Amino acid sequence: MSFTYSIHKPWNLDLSERYSYNSGTKTHTMWVNSTDEPLEEGSDTDPRTEMRWKQEYSSGKHMWDADVYVPSGTNGADIMQILRGKHPSGTPATDIMLRASSANGGTLTRYTDAVIKTGIYNKWWNLKVAHDADTGKIQVYADDKLVLTVDDRGPATRYFKNGVYHHGSGRAEARFRNIRYWVK
Repeated sequence: MSFTYSIHKPWNLDLSERYSYNSGTKTHTMWVNSTDEPLEEGSDTDPRTEMRWKQEYSSGKHMWDADVYVPSGTNGADIMQILRGKHPSGTPATDIMLRASSANGGTLTRYTDAVIKTGIYNKWWNLKVAHDADTGKIQVYADDKLVLTVDDRGPATRYFKNGVYHHGSGRAEARFRNIRYWVK
């Protein structure tokens, strides 16, 4: 299915300073420095450069699918999230965040706990995140192997994000190609 998106980036920088697209390889590259400004002036959130998907949903089965490349040195950056756009007050803003850290040649975890994949640095690999909003289940696949099933956080209007939302120090970067959006 087709999808549309906007790019979230540090408020005071031009898009080309934190995002590039290679039409030959169809690769989206996003990077941010820990010293960058947040998305909105005056915000206390961490810096980011992310694709914010415009396909919002509150029911049905939806899947984000892409080949991912995380360069070594990226540590403490969320590279994929399901955001809860419209949700009851007092509930978290995300159903899942997948964070890259420097452990074991690059490790992807759900938040900072469940390991999704190790050895992620400096190579292409496939990541899929499937969400059945009707049953409240989220499944994560690394290289087409189911590695995690978790519950979402209850009813909400949701959307996908991918890129780098940086909680660490230094520079964080992630690249995405063959991005697909599935709805069933």
